[in-house]
Amino acid sequence: GAMPKAGKGGTLKSRIAMLHALANIEQWAIDLAIDICVRFATFQTTTSDPAASQALPRTFYYDWLKVANDEAKHFSLLRARLEELGSSFGALPVHHGLWESASRTAHDLRSRISIIALVHEARGLDVNPMTIEKFQKAKDVDSADVLTIIHNDEITHVTTGHRWLTWICEQEGLDPVEVFRANVRKFFWGAVKGPFNSDAREQAG
Repeated sequence: GAMPKAGKGGTLKSRIAMLHALANIEQWAIDLAIDICVRFATFQTTTSDPAASQALPRTFYYDWLKVANDEAKHFSLLRARLEELGSSFGALPVHHGLWESASRTAHDLRSRISIIALVHEARGLDVNPMTIEKFQKAKDVDSADVLTIIHNDEITHVTTGHRWLTWICEQEGLDPVEVFRANVRKFFWGAVKGPFNSDAREQAG
C-alpha cells in the first residue's frame, strides 16, 4: 500500500515504473518456483488409509522447474528492457506482496498453490492485456512484445497450479474448488476482484 503509483503508461517514467514492478514480481516468482520444489519435497497426500498416501511424482518437480526457468527468462527480458529505456532493476522501490503470501502458505502445499498460482498468477492473466494495450498506445512496441511473451507463458503457469491442486485433491478425495475457496478465504488478504480475463483463464483450465 505504501508503493508509489506507476501511472497509466503515458510517459516514459510511468512505463519504466510499470516494467520495474513487473520485474520485481518475476524475480519473486523465480524464488517461489524453486521454493515449492524444495519446501514440499517430503509432501505426502493425506488419506484415511495411511498406507495409501502418495509422494509427489517426479513430473511435479519438472513442471515447477520449467516455471522457474520461464520466470528467469521473463526477469531477464524485463531487466534488459529497463536498461534499454535508461533505467535498471533496483532503481525504484518494490513491494513484497508475493513473498508475504508465500510466508502465509509456507506450511501447506494446497494453500501455496491456491494463493500463488491460482490467485496471484491468475490475476496476472487478467491485467496483462490492459498493460500491453497501454504500451502499444504509447508506441512502445518492444516492451509490448516482451509483455506478450510473458502473458503467454503465464497461462501455462496457471495450468500447472490447476493441474497439481487437482491431482492432490483427487488423491485425497476432496473437491478442488472447495479447497481453493477455503484457502483463499483463509490466506489471501484482500478481495479477489475483476475484471477477469475469462478467455485466458479458460485456456489455463
